[in-house]
Amino acid sequence: MTATLSALALGPVGSALATVPPPPPGAPAVESAPSSLTGLTPQLPASVLAASAAPHSTWKPEPAIYGTASRNDIPVLGAGGTIIRVNEIYPTLADGQPAPGPFPVLMTMTPYGKGQGGSSAPGSATAPGGSSPTGGADNYLVQRGYIEVVEDVRGTGDSGGSFGLFDPIQTQDAIRVLHWAAKLPHADGQVGTYGPSYLGIDQLLLAGAVGPHSPLKAIFPMVPANDIYRDTSFMGGLLDAEFSLAYLGLTTTLNQTNPIVDSLSDTGLLAQLLTLETEHSTSVLAYDASLTAGILGGGSQAYDESYWKVRSPETTLANVVHNQIPAYIIGGEFDIFQHGEPLDYAALQNVWAHRPMNAPMAPNQPTTGRYQLIVGPWEHLNASSVDVDPLELEWFDTWLKHEHTGMAATRTPLHYYDLGTGAFDETAHFPFTGATPTRLYLGAGNTLSSAPPPAVATTDTLAWSPAGSICGRSIDQWSMGAVSIPAAEAGVLAPCVTNDAPSTLLPTQVSYTTAPFSRATTLSGPADATIDLSATSTDTELVAELEEVTPDGSAFPITEGALDGRLRAVDAARSWVSHGITLLPYHPYTRASSAPVVPGQVTQYQVEIFPTLITIAPGDRLRLTISSVDTPHLLPIPQDLSQMVGGIYTIHRSAADPSFLSVDLSGG
Repeated sequence: MTATLSALALGPVGSALATVPPPPPGAPAVESAPSSLTGLTPQLPASVLAASAAPHSTWKPEPAIYGTASRNDIPVLGAGGTIIRVNEIYPTLADGQPAPGPFPVLMTMTPYGKGQGGSSAPGSATAPGGSSPTGGADNYLVQRGYIEVVEDVRGTGDSGGSFGLFDPIQTQDAIRVLHWAAKLPHADGQVGTYGPSYLGIDQLLLAGAVGPHSPLKAIFPMVPANDIYRDTSFMGGLLDAEFSLAYLGLTTTLNQTNPIVDSLSDTGLLAQLLTLETEHSTSVLAYDASLTAGILGGGSQAYDESYWKVRSPETTLANVVHNQIPAYIIGGEFDIFQHGEPLDYAALQNVWAHRPMNAPMAPNQPTTGRYQLIVGPWEHLNASSVDVDPLELEWFDTWLKHEHTGMAATRTPLHYYDLGTGAFDETAHFPFTGATPTRLYLGAGNTLSSAPPPAVATTDTLAWSPAGSICGRSIDQWSMGAVSIPAAEAGVLAPCVTNDAPSTLLPTQVSYTTAPFSRATTLSGPADATIDLSATSTDTELVAELEEVTPDGSAFPITEGALDGRLRAVDAARSWVSHGITLLPYHPYTRASSAPVVPGQVTQYQVEIFPTLITIAPGDRLRLTISSVDTPHLLPIPQDLSQMVGGIYTIHRSAADPSFLSVDLSGG
């Protein structure tokens, strides 16, 4: 069904789990449209907020009974003797003295500056959002009987050493802080972790490295990656330039400014930190320059090889399960880690069920409440600041305080928002059960249908260009919500992000559209665009986007994928195939797998389209748009760029050379 905007609300960032006010007076009226519109912040249903509690659970969030106080910039010896600095925020009694406890400890590791812990009186109000994007605490959990420890990652904030993106030595530092935290006064020896984005990825890496009998007993990663290379640094082997520039700028700025601001009240410490920050600034800039040079120069960092492998949570997920550490993941359908979050969930469930980690989940395999995932209609910054305090409390009360919340017994540990209905689908398996793998062929007249292509070939042509339309969702998604969030704050719909129909008239694009659906039809999971194409160049760039088209011609972007033509090789053993239809083509993206495109030769390209869940309303249509450019989101590295210039692409559509979209459909 198509959800009307009157049933939802446009609200500020961070209020996605709370009731939000209606649009301000004078906001433009909006006709009925898919709820995939960026900026929509539906109230999370009780079935999800209670998240998975058993039907007869009596657990409820307890009130704030403690005050809080902190010790700041505590030195802890990290790997190799490097000083790692942390803040401890602990519960206090009415007289301000530390509460005796013992309490579990909650820990987070941030590269953005840990802030300065403060104090509060018992029972005082605290703002929602237990995991701020920079890692600071908000006292909600401390007031309910937890100790929090916030660590500056090595080479950032007030910690010593040199910074490197998810350097393995950061995990070794975190292990030492973990064991130190478990032995704090008034701690009970059990530790959980929390935090979004970089902080979420840190948790998965730590949980995979600690061993089976460590103090770490539960984690709550928000918007984490599965594979750093595939999820954000590159898409389809093409450089994700928009995100990379935004991220490096954010890390550098916060890394240098936050610790100094935090320490202005302590002149002695400030003098010490000014020297440290000068060192950090030089270190971070040198690291950024080295990484950029390696990527742009076509070095190992430009491929999915050892540099990225040791930094990717995918390589640690089996150990997370073997170490018996439960994980609750928060994800977003327009998040920068949209690709990886459901793969994290499937991998954890597979390992728990003693199945191959990287396979699609089987429809009848057993599942566990130890590994759960919520995917909401959020961009990265929205998903990072969603108010999950009660949910985190329930999760940590389950695993650290051993309360009978019922979360461990849920039969539906996957909570996935349907962009069409505006409701969460409570389910268990990814890919979703009940869906039918379907091929929709690209046909004459820009059609998309199940009718097989004719014996006589027909073709369509598009041209490569160094720049294309910026009217699309990708510019917003990979800038982490830079367009949609201000629009939502103003109570209006973001242009292009919510309707990219104007961008479908360019020579760099060609679109194929189904007939109107006669009934509600659900598209779910990953998808594959298999394109048989000949080119005049020795390399190609293909971008495949799915859109829902309403009767008035508006086109609402759903999801997309991309592929650098020279990295088109497919690893069949890692691909997801159902009933002979590939739904997730796995490309190695290594230097060894690279092969030039032969000009004039018809070549098959399988473009992986990132996962989604959307019910398309009766009367609406599904559109596949194939493009040769997606700026400023994706850019070829220089050695590829020179091979793409002047390229003219011919898409073939015949029985001998079919081009088609492979999707999971149900209900139609």
